[in-house]
Amino acid sequence: MQKYLFIAAGGAAGSILRYWVGSTISGRMGAKFPYGTLFINLTACVVIGFTLTYFGKRADLNPAWRFLVPIGFIGAYSTFSTYEWETLSTMRSGAFALASLYAAGSLILGLAATWCGTAIADLL
Repeated sequence: MQKYLFIAAGGAAGSILRYWVGSTISGRMGAKFPYGTLFINLTACVVIGFTLTYFGKRADLNPAWRFLVPIGFIGAYSTFSTYEWETLSTMRSGAFALASLYAAGSLILGLAATWCGTAIADLL
């Protein structure tokens, strides 16, 4: 049960920070280009790369940190970073074709799924 509380606490912080960062950047830079989302996704990639690598090397760390930061906080802050981490991990294991398939498939199928969702909503 404790791990779910850490995930929830991290998720609450991540979602609040996502909103604040996104709206602050959009307010300053304008909304013609999604600068806020780009910044969020890139910073999330740095944080997930750092935390999963660092936590992986530090077996002495309390496992709660793994639930709080990469799962809860980053999970709510940005799922793009998880996609990038999984692609990099697959590449590091030597499965370059599989990593390429995952990356391209996620992009293409994600766009198609988003289009389908909008098309369904337009019908209603």
